[in-house]
Amino acid sequence: MGSHVVSGTAHGVVLRTGAATFFGHIADETTRQRKKTAFDLGLERFTGLMIRFMAVMVPAVFIINGMVKGDWFEAALFAIAVAVGLTPEMLPMLATINLAKGALAMSRRKVIVKRLTAVQNMGAMDVLCTDKTGTLTQDSVILERHVDVTGQTDPLVLEYAYLNSHYQSGLRNLLDVAVLQHVEVHERLHDADTYTRVDEIPFDFERRRMSVVLERVPAAKHAADDSERSHILICKGAVEEVIACCRVARVSGTEVPLDDARRQQIDSVVAQLNNDGFRVIAVAIREEPAAPHEYSVADETGLTLLGYVAFLDPPKESAGPAIAALRESGVTVKILTGDNERVTRKICRDVGLPVERIVLGPETDALDDPALAKLAG
Repeated sequence: MGSHVVSGTAHGVVLRTGAATFFGHIADETTRQRKKTAFDLGLERFTGLMIRFMAVMVPAVFIINGMVKGDWFEAALFAIAVAVGLTPEMLPMLATINLAKGALAMSRRKVIVKRLTAVQNMGAMDVLCTDKTGTLTQDSVILERHVDVTGQTDPLVLEYAYLNSHYQSGLRNLLDVAVLQHVEVHERLHDADTYTRVDEIPFDFERRRMSVVLERVPAAKHAADDSERSHILICKGAVEEVIACCRVARVSGTEVPLDDARRQQIDSVVAQLNNDGFRVIAVAIREEPAAPHEYSVADETGLTLLGYVAFLDPPKESAGPAIAALRESGVTVKILTGDNERVTRKICRDVGLPVERIVLGPETDALDDPALAKLAG
């Protein structure tokens, strides 16, 4: 429950239903007593202070008044009156009115306040953790560059990236949508050849790549001429994961081995693109004669690295002023993102957020809760 199948095939087995599911657990948690807010804690501290003050004052007034006047009954009544006078009867109403006033002010700024006490929590905030994509950036990805392994513009990289995005059957993400904006590539490719999707190796978050297998038939040849048919496996995904499947790279139409010098060049080109704020996706292929075959992850090997497509997600114009306002209010902003550390650093610089330290996933996995809380603070 709560998952969406975006590609591939599977057999489903129901293990839990109703309250035993994860959604059922969440529903149960929402019905339990919520944690106390900063407002609740402050109100409790004030109430405790008043109770302690009355515990001291009322007996003292009773004893002193009784000893001075000698009328202990009148002294008791006076002590009770003092206790009643010290009790802030209007405090709940005043607190509610002030919270409602804050909620009304927030509503004028297009903020919906469901719980009045949450207004005080926002005022007590000293650390704000926020996402990057769609929050600091416009979440409108633009394909800016398509280059070979040396960093030179190469239309072949865009062509194969387009074929991969066009023929995949899964849910297309923003990167695929940006690639498919280049409709002129579709017309150029399909004027020269005919493509048919043969198979697909869906994306998963362990491999961080996906592949489609296409059958290509030159348009000038007869469809029944099997000698002209070929299968092309087009792999697109995270740079490190795609390169791990490659045997050679194509440079100026020539295949060159991926030796240490070439890998250093690849790392340098990718690092430069990341430093410029680009999200980089690698593209690799393998072509072989057409033959009946069921493709799997094991076929993502011996590929030829073509190059990279680089995407830009520009920062929002409102992000910089918002972060500046938070800093002036004493709020420290922390960015939580699954993006590349170099891209994140560039976006942070663009919106005026100084980067003192970047903590990667493996580091946070090794931290216990106190260490993580100290790091976040």
